[in-house]
Amino acid sequence: MAHGYDRGWTTNLPVDEFLAEDALLAVTHDGDEISADHGGPVRLIVPRLYAWKSAKWLAGLEFLNHDRPGFWEANGYHMHGDPWREERFGY
Repeated sequence: MAHGYDRGWTTNLPVDEFLAEDALLAVTHDGDEISADHGGPVRLIVPRLYAWKSAKWLAGLEFLNHDRPGFWEANGYHMHGDPWREERFGY
């Protein structure tokens, strides 16, 4: 579960998606620290999934032994969020 500094913002994220080659925990861009306007101090980028699975202002990661919906998933968004499968809404 990724937790943002935004009050109550979370998203579930399978470990294999988190560890994918193109997933990033970014702290710099072009050698400079990422500014708060661009998601600093740490920005999570998961390009294979819809944008709500990425996080500006990442506050922490919680490793769970079961899947649990995050903020958007609890409000109707898909638990996985693969754009190629059009997994936007519902379970």
